[in-house]
This record gives sequence, structure tokens and C-alpha cells, in this order.
Amino acid sequence: MAITLAESEALSAIGLEETVDISSAAELKALLVKALGAGQEVRVSLEGAAYLDVTAIQLLWAAEREARSAGVGFALEGPIPERVSAALLDAGFDRFPVPECAR
Repeated sequence: MAITLAESEALSAIGLEETVDISSAAELKALLVKALGAGQEVRVSLEGAAYLDVTAIQLLWAAEREARSAGVGFALEGPIPERVSAALLDAGFDRFPVPECAR
């Protein structure tokens, strides 16, 4: 599991890789709070993700809602891996609950 945060003057970029589940929820939450606290646009890449459990999805969804209420951009960047999309469908989601950034 790897969760990274890269910050620039205009953007906070979070990358999720491998398995992101309940065991990494505290780390993911801390990085989301830090990124949102910077008050700049947040982009989340799932490109390297193998699996996201419902806890990770809930944290991303809550962060997107918080960003929206604060007037901060928050979106997925890059493709959603097929294995993540398939797991979401199996869990009852018809799509990822966070918008993808415009390309």
C-alpha cells in the first residue's frame, strides 16, 4: 500500500497505489485533510490502485463533498483501473462517487 501527497502552489496531488483499505484509512484521511487544508485544487490518481475498500471510497467521497462546500476543486485524475471499477460494481456502485477531472 502506498499513498502519496505531492503539493505545488496550485495543486495537491494524491496518488493511491496497490491496496487501500481499512488498515490505511488513517493515513489516507490525514493526507486528504492536509490537502484540503491547503485550500488548493486536489487531484486523486487511482492509476496504480489494485483495490479500494468501502472505507477508502467513503473517505474520498467525504473529501469531495468537503471540498465542494469549501469551494475547492476535487476530482479523480487519470483512468480508473478496470480492477477498481469491477470491484465498485461488485459492491453496488454504478460509478465512482467522485467526479473525474475534465480532460
